[in-house]
Amino acid sequence: MASITIRNLDEEVKTRLRVRAAEHHRSMEEEARLILRDAVGPKKPPRNLAKAIRARIAPLGGVDLELPPREPGREPPSFD
Repeated sequence: MASITIRNLDEEVKTRLRVRAAEHHRSMEEEARLILRDAVGPKKPPRNLAKAIRARIAPLGGVDLELPPREPGREPPSFD
């Protein structure tokens, strides 16, 4: 495992870290590790845009669209 040294840490920040660690029954070092792990944690998978749009629109209800019948595709152009 790697080590890190943090210099010039404000006393107020150090005190708040100590209090937070004590509240969670952890050492300051373990508390700092967990804070850093949460802050830069594992990379999240990219959001699914379609799913996000559906989730946002779903509470508004839906719309029934009449789709036109499918037709055969047109002939490709001839370059003769």
